Amino acid sequence: MVLVVSARFLGSSATGMRCASVTVSHYQRQRSKPSVRNDAQARHASTKAKGPSYPTPMSKYQELIEKGTLRKDDYQEHIIEHIQRLHDQVANYHPPPVPPPPKVSNKSMFSKLFSSSSSTSEIPVLVPPKDQIKGLYLYGTVGTGKTMLMDLFYDTLPPNVNQLGLGKRRVHFHAFMIDVHKRIHKLRTSRSWEGVEDPIAPVARDLAEEARILCFDEFQVTDIVDAMILRRLLECLLQHGVVSIMTSNRHPEDLYKNGIQRSSFLPCIDLIMDRFKVINLSSDTDYRKIPRALSKVYFDPITDEHRHELDKIFNTLAEDNPIIQNDTISVWGHDLPIPESTANGLARFSFGDLCDKPLGAADYIEITNKYHTIFITDIPKMGLGAKDKARRFITFIDACYESKTKLFVLSEVPIHQIFSDEEPSGNKDRMVTDHMRATMDDLGLSSMADVGSSSIFSGEDEVFAFGRACSRLVQMGTRAWAESSGEHHAQ
Repeated sequence: MVLVVSARFLGSSATGMRCASVTVSHYQRQRSKPSVRNDAQARHASTKAKGPSYPTPMSKYQELIEKGTLRKDDYQEHIIEHIQRLHDQVANYHPPPVPPPPKVSNKSMFSKLFSSSSSTSEIPVLVPPKDQIKGLYLYGTVGTGKTMLMDLFYDTLPPNVNQLGLGKRRVHFHAFMIDVHKRIHKLRTSRSWEGVEDPIAPVARDLAEEARILCFDEFQVTDIVDAMILRRLLECLLQHGVVSIMTSNRHPEDLYKNGIQRSSFLPCIDLIMDRFKVINLSSDTDYRKIPRALSKVYFDPITDEHRHELDKIFNTLAEDNPIIQNDTISVWGHDLPIPESTANGLARFSFGDLCDKPLGAADYIEITNKYHTIFITDIPKMGLGAKDKARRFITFIDACYESKTKLFVLSEVPIHQIFSDEEPSGNKDRMVTDHMRATMDDLGLSSMADVGSSSIFSGEDEVFAFGRACSRLVQMGTRAWAESSGEHHAQ
């Protein structure tokens, strides 16, 4: 099984699932600057001479350069070679059959994961096959083309992948963990749960059977439950022949940095370091911030004139469809209110509708799946003192980005100034927020002393995520985005 992972830091837990579709327009949004070394060109020429019936990452890369879709960038050429090498290995990959899930022990796996008295040795460690293909872990700052490179690999996989029994899946890591949580919940509430002490092993087995090639976009670990699940999950996936490309904003050793009970997650980091080639993609260029003609989708400051202009756009796009007031959509058994919407895929929210309420990734994914164009009004400038709202907004922006949703925004300040990394002077003691208290209660933590210096509550991760969200918002304001948005919903 091949696993491709891309991580971008978010602060909220996963609660719903959606696989991201990949189109050529994605490359137009991730403009890169590749050049090809002589040895890489020679390999490509050799491959071409054999007359493959499908493109390769290298051939597609060169094609996009020739068309002017991508810019030449010496910093990326070496990365393409590694991706091409893995692509060649996967084309001839014959992993062993997936064995039945083992029963681990008489003690609950989750009690082992969270018990302070449990030693690491109590949790069985599955050793991956020695002949397993080594994956790639691509990390770098925002805008370095990580997703574009991952998509080059995914989109050029041989058409007979499914016939070979491999299968492929490209999914945002946030959505993937939502899927994992759903599967674990389904298993625990079914008859098949009886006698199964380790729910992660059968879930990993099912994932391996469905797709031997997994592409994870934006690999991230900010939640203690995800951290504990991921450790065991990755072990099981590798045991079943998983090969991974992970793209992330952080080096593996910085994952879940300062997190609660991080020592329990360290074996997972060791596993990544051992089973993946770690490559730094960071360059001096954020391709998504290359100036391009902006379509008028962002309005600031908040004035009656700008409200009126947004109203005109909303009514024009609604065409003859009536505006539906206070509709609802169902998400995991609860009704999510939609203040204004139309039958042709428009929705309008205030910032408070989306971010003042305890909504999660599952809610935002359902919204962006249903509506191809979303209007958001009254967005304030957010500092680290508003981290709960900022986290929700970042999660919402990521859902819009993955589903290629078109945004119209009315904000207090220009879109690139929405996030501030300044801590309000009155919040220097990092008071316990509702989100923090809820998380502490879920984990059985009684005081701030239990939390310690966890980066989950420190604001460090928010600052990191702010940069990515700003970069995406800038990209989503381009004419190219406006022209390509909606393709996902039309498919």
